[in-house]
Amino acid sequence: MECDIRPLNPGLIEAADALAELFEQMLVPVRKLRAALRAKLEAKADELDSGQRGRIEGVARSLANRCELTLEAWRSMLRGLHDDADPAFVDWFAVERSQSRETDVGMYRHYLDPTEPFVNAVLKPAHGAVITSATLRDSLGVPAAANDDSAERATKARETIPREVALGSMSATEVARSHVAPADWFAAEARTGARHLLAPAMRAAMASPFDYAQATRVLIVKDVKRDDTEQVAAAYRALFLASGGGALGLFTAIGRLRAVHQRIAPALEEAGLPLYAQHVGGMDAATLVDIFRAEEHSCLLGTDAVRDGVDVPGRSLRLIVFDRVPWPRPDILHRARKAAWKAAGAGANAYDDMLARLRLKQAYGRLIRRADDRGVFVMLDSRLPSRLLTAFPAGVQVDRVGLAEAVTAVGAFLQVP
Repeated sequence: MECDIRPLNPGLIEAADALAELFEQMLVPVRKLRAALRAKLEAKADELDSGQRGRIEGVARSLANRCELTLEAWRSMLRGLHDDADPAFVDWFAVERSQSRETDVGMYRHYLDPTEPFVNAVLKPAHGAVITSATLRDSLGVPAAANDDSAERATKARETIPREVALGSMSATEVARSHVAPADWFAAEARTGARHLLAPAMRAAMASPFDYAQATRVLIVKDVKRDDTEQVAAAYRALFLASGGGALGLFTAIGRLRAVHQRIAPALEEAGLPLYAQHVGGMDAATLVDIFRAEEHSCLLGTDAVRDGVDVPGRSLRLIVFDRVPWPRPDILHRARKAAWKAAGAGANAYDDMLARLRLKQAYGRLIRRADDRGVFVMLDSRLPSRLLTAFPAGVQVDRVGLAEAVTAVGAFLQVP
């Protein structure tokens, strides 16, 4: 639960000033202790061995980084309530909840554009920097094949996009100035901070070595009610059994993950398919992924941390099932960044669409990690709009089907006996 800070409620300034004063009082002994440690290093320079010096320096550094900087930042946020809102930041109050219980309350501050401090601290002082990712650009221009007129539309769209360049095919200057950034590159330069640099960024795009059109299929299930937990769980169970394991189930909410896990675990256990889940039990995501990678017929349920951090080549990952379109959460920070994106010239829903496409790209990209991989991506949300299908590589077959047809297609494509 969260709310905007402004307009200020009565009594807020007085409470903020009192808390800022307490932070100042806490800083006094911290600064004295750090000064004493630094003085000891100077006074005992000829007596302290390397280990002792290292420990004292470490404590002094920790006091500065973990205490002084944090308390000063908090105090600055509180003092800032006396002034107008800083347009570089987004501030809000929030109550954190876990399992219907309040666990924390706080004042939060984030950069509206976090790439600005990144550019100032990292890129500008550097002689050069390379930022690379398989999902760096957006994908507005070339839609995936959807068993309609997509191929024709893809060809027309491709003709309107300036050609991509390969490293070595042009000089650095030619690469930098070869064309004005199309919409796909606009997203990349905004998300990396390149638009804040004085000189234009040099751009290059490499074609993937994988034949996604032959190695993958995308299925959108149109007859599962996304708000019916029983139907969603039944879909996961049927699809996981159809693939014979090697399945990753992705969720946009922890509560739905736990509900589905509870409902499908007995059936999968009976079929001899191990089921693991993030947020169920005490095992961390990295360990779960390691186990999932090692067991070819296991299944794993997870949220965004698993979606973005899984690298499982081979048959251990051959099916991905997503419960819903991964729209961004409409919180205060998102609202502010969406407004800034729109002010920069994007459409009203361009920011939401971009984030959803990038998340779909990340999820789909888990399927193919080497040339001989095969996999199926299933979306259980029939509301997936066609404009987001460009998240998938050109030529990939996308079908809107019923659950029964999807189960049959998964087994046939993966050749599960």
